[in-house]
Amino acid sequence: MPPSIESLDLPPFKPRFPWWGADLQTLAVLLNAPAGELRPHTSERVFFRMDDRSGDSLLGMIDTPQNPVEGPPLAVLIHGLTGSETSFYMLNAARYLLDHGYHVLRLNLRGAGPSRAFCREHYFVGRTGDFRRALALLPEKLTANGIAAVGFSLGGAMLLKFLGEDGRFSCLRAAATVCAPIDLMRNCRHMMKPRNTLYHAYLPADLKREATGEGAALTQDERDTVQRANTLWDYDERFIAACHGFDGIEDYYSICSPMGYLPEIRVPTLMLAAGDDPWVPAEFYREFDWTTNPALLPLLPLLPLLPTMGGHVGFHGEGKQPWSDLAIGRFFEKVVSRS
Repeated sequence: MPPSIESLDLPPFKPRFPWWGADLQTLAVLLNAPAGELRPHTSERVFFRMDDRSGDSLLGMIDTPQNPVEGPPLAVLIHGLTGSETSFYMLNAARYLLDHGYHVLRLNLRGAGPSRAFCREHYFVGRTGDFRRALALLPEKLTANGIAAVGFSLGGAMLLKFLGEDGRFSCLRAAATVCAPIDLMRNCRHMMKPRNTLYHAYLPADLKREATGEGAALTQDERDTVQRANTLWDYDERFIAACHGFDGIEDYYSICSPMGYLPEIRVPTLMLAAGDDPWVPAEFYREFDWTTNPALLPLLPLLPLLPTMGGHVGFHGEGKQPWSDLAIGRFFEKVVSRS
């Protein structure tokens, strides 16, 4: 069972200038340059060879804190759609955890970021086997105190599916998600609404560049299909669902939606959402009966303390560190202290 919301002792989230409003909070992740190196902490490249005969390898970055602390688990960070180890939110979260003595793994999913050149195939929400394989390959010296995981957006959806699949047999001590889409079908339809036209001005281009980059083993027909995809719906229906054995986009979304896996999660899991997220409506979270699974702790705009604002993977408030990193750090500390 996770710690209580009150025990996290979180300050209210207050957006800071100039990131006022849901869209500016969201765009801040795209407009801000990556934080660069994590000095004085150090980083080392790691490879995770997949065992599915594809020959693919996932790449990651192991970050070692300048001042390690005894007790904290290894923190594994999973990026969102078209993200990577160098995404703004990944580096922010890594620095926060490193500053508090955690070792951190920033994992690139199959075909993402620096993994692209070493992968013939590509990631999608349902590809939890890749994450399971990467965890199994971690050296024991890093996992002696266990593993905690954080998933952002799509990475959060994948993490929730993984947790539900493994149930009480999961190897994780704790988990957290930030703005994870938990109802894929409804979420995609929401993204297609006119109010999100701005995001569709850049998202398909990023998807195409990522899916067809160096290393991708696509037929010419598949490349043409990707290039013709002008929306997230087109991309998931014509490329992801078609190439990975699903009977259309409805089948893909039905099988992989985290909502169906939430009841089976047994690892203490923090689920952070923003009331004004333009990508993932908080109403999808409100519809789940949280009382049915005591392992889940939703940080939603349901109580005065919790965020009615924050955008999508934003939470840019007072100080340089996103409010979400503070919430995750305190949650992990409480889980570890109760173990």
